[in-house]
Amino acid sequence: MATMQYNFKKITHVPTAKDFVDVVLSRTQRQTPTVVHRGYAITRIRQFYMRKVKFTQTSWNEKISRILEDFPRVDDIHPFYSDLLNVLYDKDHYKLALGQLNTAKNIIDKVAKDYVKLLKYGDTLYRCKQLKRAALGRMCTIMKKHGASLAYLEQVRQHMSRLPSIDPNTRTILVCGYPNVGKSSFMNKVTRADVEVQPYAFTTKSIYVGHTDYKYLRWQVLDTPGILDRPLEERNTIEMQSITALAHLRAVVLYIVDASEQCGYTIKQQAELFHSIKPLFANKPLVIAINKVDQRRLEDLKPEDAALIAGMRAALRGPQALQLGEEEELPCMSTLSEEGVMEVKRVCCDKLLAARVEQKLASRRAGEVLNRLHVAHPKPRDAVSRPAVIPHSVAVNRVKKASGDLKIVTEKELQDANGGAGVYSTDFRKNYMLDDDDWKYDIVPEIFNGKNIADFIDPEIDERLAELEREEDELEEKWSAERADAGMEAEEEMEEGEKEMLHEVRSRRANLVNEHRRKKSAGNNTPTMPRTADAERRTTTARMKESLGAMGIDPSLAIARARDRSQVREGRKRARSLAGDADAEMDDGEGGEGDEEKKKHSSKSRSVSVARRTDRADKSPGAGLKNEEERMRAQKMSDKAQRKMNKRAKIGEADRTIITKMPKHLFSGKRGIGKTDRR
Repeated sequence: MATMQYNFKKITHVPTAKDFVDVVLSRTQRQTPTVVHRGYAITRIRQFYMRKVKFTQTSWNEKISRILEDFPRVDDIHPFYSDLLNVLYDKDHYKLALGQLNTAKNIIDKVAKDYVKLLKYGDTLYRCKQLKRAALGRMCTIMKKHGASLAYLEQVRQHMSRLPSIDPNTRTILVCGYPNVGKSSFMNKVTRADVEVQPYAFTTKSIYVGHTDYKYLRWQVLDTPGILDRPLEERNTIEMQSITALAHLRAVVLYIVDASEQCGYTIKQQAELFHSIKPLFANKPLVIAINKVDQRRLEDLKPEDAALIAGMRAALRGPQALQLGEEEELPCMSTLSEEGVMEVKRVCCDKLLAARVEQKLASRRAGEVLNRLHVAHPKPRDAVSRPAVIPHSVAVNRVKKASGDLKIVTEKELQDANGGAGVYSTDFRKNYMLDDDDWKYDIVPEIFNGKNIADFIDPEIDERLAELEREEDELEEKWSAERADAGMEAEEEMEEGEKEMLHEVRSRRANLVNEHRRKKSAGNNTPTMPRTADAERRTTTARMKESLGAMGIDPSLAIARARDRSQVREGRKRARSLAGDADAEMDDGEGGEGDEEKKKHSSKSRSVSVARRTDRADKSPGAGLKNEEERMRAQKMSDKAQRKMNKRAKIGEADRTIITKMPKHLFSGKRGIGKTDRR
């Protein structure tokens, strides 16, 4: 049988009968048409219901076939797994459940075939519908009758998914013996497994698998439940798992004996169990290990107990195992102190490797391979002796090394002696093979655009730079000293009026710089003097008159212009009444010129619900736009930009309102095939 590893975790889930029916009928409803009318042609009506029956039958067939294919067939798998399934689940019950599902699948196929034949003769919509209901009802009834088989198979699937993944044909160490003799402790020591260990019997209730390495090979270690010395028919399910593993796995058997008898069983009982299950060791390497020698040594045993162990050792010389030499002792160990554990592992692995090699050599295939091999034996061509030539330097170094005169210092030792990793840097140049050793540490030329960079480097550049820096420092110190002296002299010579004038000039210069920066940042796109630029209200006509007068300039025109452009800031009602009175006076004085007033913005003629932005706009001159025409043009551009938002029912760019949360065309009607995967 080919080497394979069974993975029972991939077996598909087996639903209950009710869930099975719901899944299949729901799938039929979702993936077949659902609308049929009385006015359709009878052939179309028949085809509508025949499609539903066939689709349901196909769904049942696919799902049941998947279950039958995933579950292993008892007759097709390894005998170890076959007997293990028989011990755990009862082979007959397991086969019966799978057979019932297979029968149900065939019956459903036959029912669908019969009702499709009847639907071909349906003469009305009502009769076709009733035939479809009867077909689907019979299929569901058939599956409901097999609810017990489905529930049993689901329990078996869950239990099988928890079974360890055992390869029956790989290198295996099988640990067996009485309960609580140290089997699980040995497995925890030699593998990476973590099997529960407790001071009472039958802590291990199933087979556990661990893996270890020996001679660059992967080994499988099986920890079996404890076995009691009683007839086979009286053994329970836990013990039968160990018996099944011993009977079918090609492994080295490690039988552990508790020399201290702390497990609750005497050496006599352990020897009787060994002889009772000895037929299971046939054609397998066998190792007997004495455990718990930290409590009781093999030499301290009573004569009768030593004779029993000698009797078990004599069984190792039978044809069922490789023979031990007379000089070899029984391996002893203590899983508590780990004394001798690795030695027991080595003995088991060596015996299994020797047995596997002997078995392969005894097979027919080994002979076929040997017949294809040809070993060539070279023959001397003459009588001339041609000994191996060893260079003189190598021979000298060998002699020095043997005498201790030659000591090779490794890079690791140099690294440890010079600060360790991260501090020491390996010198790769010391091993360069050059004509002259003085060349090892020469600077390697760097070529750029075909020219050597070293030719353009001034060797005295560092000294010259240092000299320049010193001169620069001296000049800075000299200039600072001169500036300090000049400042002190200027302050001493200036009078009070000159100091005030100097302060005024500096302040004005700072204001000019700030004004320039403000205009530059604003892009010269703001009014000449916004109110925010003069929060302290220092820019007044009085100050302007005083400043221009001091310069000898007549400020009257500038003051008049500023007062003409100033705005009247009054209450809202007063402003409207004044505007109304002014309009009335214009009508009386100019007689009819009011009839040719400029048209208001078009938004005034709209519905009341639309905001009239024209009336709310600031019409005063100097508000950022040159005249009324520019203001109207800007308003029209704003309205045009808003049209796109209006079409989407948005107030502006920041409007994130979703008016219809669930559009009907997206959330109503029948879902198409493959649009959902909720089941």
